[in-house]
Amino acid sequence: MIPLLLRIAVLCVALKLTAGAVAQPPPSPISTPELTLAEAIASALERNPDLRATRYELTAAQGRITQAGLRINPTLDLELENFAGTGDVHGIGVMETTLSVGQVIELGNKRDLRVAVAESDRGVIVQAQRARELDVLSDVARAFIVVVTAQERQRFAQEATALAQNTLGALTERVNAARSPIAEQSRARIALTRAMIEEQRAGSTLQAARASLAALWGDGEPLFGRASADLFRFEEPRPFEAVVEAAQLTPDFLAFASEARLREAELRLAQARARPNIAVSLGVRRLEDSDDFGFVAGFSRDLAVRDRNQGAIFEARARIAQTNAEQQAALTRVRAILFSLYSEMSAARLLAETLRNEAVPQAQTALSQVQAGYDVGRFSFLELATAQQELLQLRAAAIDAAADYHSLKADLERLTSEPLSNTDPEAPQP
Repeated sequence: MIPLLLRIAVLCVALKLTAGAVAQPPPSPISTPELTLAEAIASALERNPDLRATRYELTAAQGRITQAGLRINPTLDLELENFAGTGDVHGIGVMETTLSVGQVIELGNKRDLRVAVAESDRGVIVQAQRARELDVLSDVARAFIVVVTAQERQRFAQEATALAQNTLGALTERVNAARSPIAEQSRARIALTRAMIEEQRAGSTLQAARASLAALWGDGEPLFGRASADLFRFEEPRPFEAVVEAAQLTPDFLAFASEARLREAELRLAQARARPNIAVSLGVRRLEDSDDFGFVAGFSRDLAVRDRNQGAIFEARARIAQTNAEQQAALTRVRAILFSLYSEMSAARLLAETLRNEAVPQAQTALSQVQAGYDVGRFSFLELATAQQELLQLRAAAIDAAADYHSLKADLERLTSEPLSNTDPEAPQP
């Protein structure tokens, strides 16, 4: 049902990350008689309010890269000596004025390492942004499934109401012909009332689902028609181990790699900061008593006696080990979640196919037989109502199982960032 998810995600994420946080006017609301999942995803990625706000983080990260690459500003020093004192140095007769320019020279390639840290930090933000984009994709897919399921349930409720109406009409004729007791007509009216209530409830549920889907791209009310998809289309999933391998290539796990690069860059910067910088200065000095000028030069360097930045280096190494441990823990958790979702999805698919292909046709056959027997007086109305109820329950269970399958499939595709099936993503969809 969602085979285009990866292709659309990669394309849209690339476009958004390239564009950065450039403000653009919001596109027009979606107004179409048939809404596809691809259209819903594209609109949500374009207009989702949270995504539009978080993209400014990339612009801020670029500013940090620029700042990290700037050199330290030079200093301008003015120094006055030997004035306003006593004896020979009273007044300004023997005052010495020194004007100098100083510059700190960073050793250990610190500026480039600062830039490397800022760029690695931007890489972490990029992966986090991609993960947020995939979260939106997953939310849209699930909301889309809910709408499709609600549409199917509404159609099913309408058919159930029609069945109840037909049954009541036929039973009324039998009562008028004195072939059935009036109590059966009352039971048929109650069944019709229940069916009509369920139809109204199904309609309200569908409207709520449509509103939730439209909210993901910022529309206050749904302007699209029906969601176009086949709830009972099932695809053969890839082997479980291939799913696990795909999960390790998602932005969630690539974020660990970006985090590791950031931590390694921080370690190199911490090691470089252990090497003291030097400061040099050059200036000119004027002697008031002789009206002479002379040049002065200076040099200074920290003595790395106590502070060799050993604490920061120790912390950076600990952060690297922490990131590696978190990655292994996350892989263990995700593998367990994937196995659970994969098993439940397979079970839901088997149940939906069994109900739709075997149980529902058998119940329909049984209902036809009971209906024929009821018409000739071989079965009671209670037996007819029971057969009808069994068919309705099986059809409802098939819808629920199919909805569970697609919901679980959407969860798995979020964790793997790609379709679970081996079908061609360019193939036309229903």
